Amino acid sequence: MPVYVGLDVHKRTCHATVVDEQGKILVQEKFKNEPRELERFFKGIDDAKVAMEASYCWQPTYELLESMGYEVKLAHPKRTRAVAEAKIKTDAKDSEVLAYLLELDWLPTAYVPVQDIRDLRELVRLRTCLVQEQTRFNNKVRAELAKHGVQVSRNPFSRRGREELGRLNVRTVNDCLEVLETLAQRIRELERELRSKAGESREAELLMSIPGVGYFSALAILAEIGDINRFPNPEKLCAYAGIVPSVEQSENTRRLDGTTKEGSALLRWVLIQCAWMHLYHTEDTRLTRFFWKVSRRKGRKVAIVAMARKMLVAIYWMLRRGERFRA
Repeated sequence: MPVYVGLDVHKRTCHATVVDEQGKILVQEKFKNEPRELERFFKGIDDAKVAMEASYCWQPTYELLESMGYEVKLAHPKRTRAVAEAKIKTDAKDSEVLAYLLELDWLPTAYVPVQDIRDLRELVRLRTCLVQEQTRFNNKVRAELAKHGVQVSRNPFSRRGREELGRLNVRTVNDCLEVLETLAQRIRELERELRSKAGESREAELLMSIPGVGYFSALAILAEIGDINRFPNPEKLCAYAGIVPSVEQSENTRRLDGTTKEGSALLRWVLIQCAWMHLYHTEDTRLTRFFWKVSRRKGRKVAIVAMARKMLVAIYWMLRRGERFRA
């Protein structure tokens, strides 16, 4: 007889509830979030479906249970209202609710990409994180120079600029430069790996046919979207990216507000950067004409987001049809 397992996963602990087809609680237990403990808990549970929330530490537990042969579903945390809005909210209750929702087939699930896409996401997000840290330390160096009243004659982060900064003997600047050198080396290694992956990907090649889309942007878009076929139309993809207006409607009143900003922040950022670069690299495409038309009415900030949404629609059809970009 199949059973249903709800897992409330945290960094160090798990709370698990097992229910049968009639909703009767068979087991409820707290244990350490370790492979050995998970294997012990599931020993003897053969025919089971498992539900767990998409917390920040879901992936190792998900992959372990998947390798053990269980059907695992990832609950969408914002849509699992029975958990999010419960009056009595404990870890044991959360696991219990997940098990009941799974047993009733009412569990709102989150998308889990295949392993190759998960690995690509890790690389793309790591490179993004390292570049953000690089920018933070660049700003720290500029701030330290300003604090000490130092003006340099060239770009402080070029090879000669770094040599000039090293001769200043400002300890905080020297420490930051050492960190920046380490970051730059790791970023170069990641970029070589990502460039190689882009060269092997037909989908990345298609996206790079859009002026303003480079190898990193193409891979970031593919990694964040996952399987394009899970979106029945481009409107669903734009909603997933969070670049559609939020809507408030009551009877005959309908008001549009700013973008929803749901989904991946990295995907939105990459699309907007690609839109700016497209403007820089081209003068007369449907996208650029659309941008200037909207900017005259609503300004450049609104126009660039609208253009990014238009570009995402083009990306949708390019990936679905396997076609290159047509200006």
